[in-house]
Amino acid sequence: MAIMITDECINCGACEPECPNTAIYEAGAEWELGGTTYGEGDAAPSGAEGFFSDEFFYIVPDKCTECKGFHDEPQCAAVCPVDCCVSDPNHVESEEELLKKKDYLDSLGR
Repeated sequence: MAIMITDECINCGACEPECPNTAIYEAGAEWELGGTTYGEGDAAPSGAEGFFSDEFFYIVPDKCTECKGFHDEPQCAAVCPVDCCVSDPNHVESEEELLKKKDYLDSLGR
């Protein structure tokens, strides 16, 4: 399953540079996938909604692979000082699906 950032986020930014998929964005920032830019109110290409935040850092579920294929554990959760990077029950995926997503993101050049 993808990782999400809860509203306990203190906006320290420690998670953003750790993400190998550039799936983490600062509050209110537009995000990009495959050359298309998305912003507040836009659903992800997969149809995922409700992940965008204009108050704290957020993770785009279409880009989160839980660091599968890169690390043994999600790096955002490993560095978060307030433990607000948690599993997202709204975006449950198998390891096989996460690795396919990684391959897809690799093909796009992230």
